Amino acid sequence: MAICADPVRLTVYSRNYCHLCDEMIAGLRALQAGFHFELDIVDVDSRPELERRYGDKVPLLARGDTEICHYRLEPAVISEYLAKIC
Repeated sequence: MAICADPVRLTVYSRNYCHLCDEMIAGLRALQAGFHFELDIVDVDSRPELERRYGDKVPLLARGDTEICHYRLEPAVISEYLAKIC
């Protein structure tokens, strides 16, 4: 398990009734068994500015302003990213 000195917080920008969003969130929950990170889930439809910024890219996984992946979870990319920053 990779444990970072500082907590890593990842954000999934998603929306209700989005099967790709559900799949990405489930995949990230599974990755939490091997990597320690916090996961925030933000509904882009809850705020117009988020819908404008991320609406056509959901689901989108980000850390701060860094976009990691969108549409589909790429476990190898996430694992490599987390290993690099921890």
